[in-house]
Amino acid sequence: MSQFIQTSIKQFAYYKLLGEKTFEQLKDEQFLVCPNDQSNSIAIIVQHLHGNMMSRWSDFMNSDGEKEWRKRDEEFEIILNTREEMMSKWNEGWACLFKALGQLKEEDLNRIIYIRNEGHTVSEAILRQLAHYPYHVGQIVYIGKLLKEDSWNSLSIPKKASAMYNAAKFSKEKGIRHFTDEQ
Repeated sequence: MSQFIQTSIKQFAYYKLLGEKTFEQLKDEQFLVCPNDQSNSIAIIVQHLHGNMMSRWSDFMNSDGEKEWRKRDEEFEIILNTREEMMSKWNEGWACLFKALGQLKEEDLNRIIYIRNEGHTVSEAILRQLAHYPYHVGQIVYIGKLLKEDSWNSLSIPKKASAMYNAAKFSKEKGIRHFTDEQ
């Protein structure tokens, strides 16, 4: 497996983990809270990520990434009502992505695939989704922070703790950075 594919998988796994660390901090009813009329709840964002992942990564080497069966507009209506439903869709979407990436070979990276009838190399399609999914996971984390207020447990370096964090990092031997480490 190429370094690019391995690194992409690690990056996707990191953002999946950030979402899950947010979910762990929330009560079930908080998944349905919309900050305002123009925003989406965490459950709706998960619905959208699920729909996108299933469409983009199912048979992605042979069929357009925007599947005819996808109902994108419905992804932004309340469908998921429980933590269990939401986690099922979350895990199913990520599993589809990781399965597709795990089957790739280096020679696949320059192959042309289509998303909405627009050609992309496989590596471009991966990078496209590496921008899209963290964007939405960032929304999930931000909504989680808003809902938890002062009881939020930071998923990265807490405010006013950079010096302490860096001191701990620099006290260790130099090593290879892993994307599962806090950023």
